[in-house]
Amino acid sequence: MIDVLNLALPYFGLIFLGLACGRLKQIPDTGLAWMNFFIVYVALPCLFYRIVAKTPLEELVNVWFVVATTLSTSIAFFIALAIAKLGRRSVPEATIAGLAGGYGNIGYMGPGLALSTLGPQASAPVALIFCFDSIVLFSLVPFLMEIGGGERRGFWRSVLFVGRRIALHPFIVATLLGVFSAALHFEPPVALDRLMQFLQNAAAPCALFVLGVTVALRPLPKLAWDVPTIVPVKLVLHPIIVFFMLALLGPFSAPWTYAAVLMAALPPALNVFVLARQYDVWVEEASGSILIGTLVSVFTLTTVMWLVQSGQLPVSPF
Repeated sequence: MIDVLNLALPYFGLIFLGLACGRLKQIPDTGLAWMNFFIVYVALPCLFYRIVAKTPLEELVNVWFVVATTLSTSIAFFIALAIAKLGRRSVPEATIAGLAGGYGNIGYMGPGLALSTLGPQASAPVALIFCFDSIVLFSLVPFLMEIGGGERRGFWRSVLFVGRRIALHPFIVATLLGVFSAALHFEPPVALDRLMQFLQNAAAPCALFVLGVTVALRPLPKLAWDVPTIVPVKLVLHPIIVFFMLALLGPFSAPWTYAAVLMAALPPALNVFVLARQYDVWVEEASGSILIGTLVSVFTLTTVMWLVQSGQLPVSPF
């Protein structure tokens, strides 16, 4: 258990360090703009590129794994959305709630935590989960907002908008470039590779610190009833769905199964708040779900990591 804590606590420590700094030093959040740009457009793309480029191409072509994990994420999303709708939330509000229940911190926290826990074998499943979960959810949200009246674009303008957002997203572009590099066995020049390694190493610490600061700068909301209901969907139900879905559509090797369960057990992503603010719906609740989800995940995610490392989690429930 001490080994698991030594792996997990530095990640949570960076988040809470950012949270403490954000509370103690009230610097306007406009100061985070360049840091966010560095993380999203420079550091994390280097991380995803190097992860994928160093993975054999045959490991990246795993259709049933993609189907299992993406379907599981979609199920968690729609369960959380249904909970919010039962509470008489509007479609736009329920859509952001669904995002809180299905979209984990797979960009900022996921790669570093999975690779630290499972080693290089986790690189391919982590890259696939990030790529396809992001494509599905970033496609669903704008269309559901359109249906619910949250946006005023026409149908085809929405299609073009979503397609452009997906095609030009730096994480997706970096992942695709990594796939091409893996297919062509491309080796970048040594100096460029070292530069990307520096940026890769900076990605997780910067991202987690900024996550903590960003949450700290939001006023602590009064928790609506649906936040404590939706957070368990993300932290408990989502990894359980993934675990059983992989068993139904598998079998898959232990590193792939464990990587998928770990990624599903991550707390709600900062992007939930970003999209809530973009559409101006469920904003306080989104901030609360990230904060509460991150606090509770100290125990739930650490438990999943312990089950994986101690061999207590079987590869299949059947």
